Amino acid sequence: MSSAPKPAAPKQAAPGNAARVLRIVHEDGPVTRAELTRRTGLNRSTILALVGELVDLGLVHEETPAPGTPAAGVGRPSGVVRASSDVLAAAVTVEIDAVGVALVGLDGTVQDREVEAQQTVPTAAQAMDAVARVLAVLTARADPAARIVGVGVAVPGIVRVEDGTVRDAPHLGWRDEPFAAPLADRIGLPVRAANDANLGAWAERLYGSARGVDDLVYLNGGASGIGGGIVSAGRPFSGADGYAGELGHTFVAANGIRCHCGAVGCLETEASRSALTLVTGTPPDDLAALAVALAAGRPEVERVVDRQVTALATGLRNAIHTVDPEVVVLGGFLGALLGHVGDRIEADVRAQSMPAMTERLRIVPAALGTDVLVRGAAEIGFRDLLLDPSSPTTEARTP
Repeated sequence: MSSAPKPAAPKQAAPGNAARVLRIVHEDGPVTRAELTRRTGLNRSTILALVGELVDLGLVHEETPAPGTPAAGVGRPSGVVRASSDVLAAAVTVEIDAVGVALVGLDGTVQDREVEAQQTVPTAAQAMDAVARVLAVLTARADPAARIVGVGVAVPGIVRVEDGTVRDAPHLGWRDEPFAAPLADRIGLPVRAANDANLGAWAERLYGSARGVDDLVYLNGGASGIGGGIVSAGRPFSGADGYAGELGHTFVAANGIRCHCGAVGCLETEASRSALTLVTGTPPDDLAALAVALAAGRPEVERVVDRQVTALATGLRNAIHTVDPEVVVLGGFLGALLGHVGDRIEADVRAQSMPAMTERLRIVPAALGTDVLVRGAAEIGFRDLLLDPSSPTTEARTP
């Protein structure tokens, strides 16, 4: 990878406007300069200068659309601006059985990834070691021109977002574990950490099934239980300390199973991936095999499905009455469950909800699949750059 970032070009306009343009190109690009003018309300000469600045910084590329394409339009064609694929964020996912790292381009492409299986549930220190090893492998085989500008970490637990301390990740056994700061010291890159489902919610809002939706609830079912994330009024809803959205620990069954959190009848104990994979005999991480097994409709499987759908509908009712979302997105094994039972979950939710609150409601599967947490983690890896494109970028050193 390159030994140093490109020098910053002289500023042509306020950094805030450069950030606005870069964010549009990053989230919605490729975008013509004419469209950037329309969406920002800035004049054409200002957009020309801002795009030039971002080109000089190596953050975007500008190209002339081919004649006859929609982007070419009529008359003199407007340049098409696309985010650079060699400006990267490292997206880290930590699970009870694996630590993964992916390199994601500013243009949204997942360029490379590597997953290191863990023989036991990793401690925070072991997870950091794994990140350093995997990142070293990825950087060694990356394009020499590429540069990593930040690292985002998706953690299945409660994370204090301002400093990346994991307050409680019960499935990992972590409590009050500093993670972002020591990892940054270890690998020499800026690191941010956040709850995995909150990141998944934002990724689905930007790029997935809830694209452009301002009010949504996201539930992801995985190895570490059920995580929830909320977007309200077009912004991530994180609460006072960043802990909002723990929908897996909402109450759904009075006669239910005792949860590791100490309560009885939590959603994630009543609807669990392990219960489905046990009764179907499918591998824990093979959602395609789970979908096939569910489609067989075996009676013993359907009994488990019935219990889980009932619990999920109750949990969603609670969330809908609290948040009033337009869309509920289900990921992981919950998406497979939705695919199996079709409209039944939505019908059950409507049957026990106030009618006015479900008039526009849609319950949909996640669109990003296994990339959802990767894309979400990459977003916080890019956060500093998107706030100020002229800030110094750093080059990953070999951990």
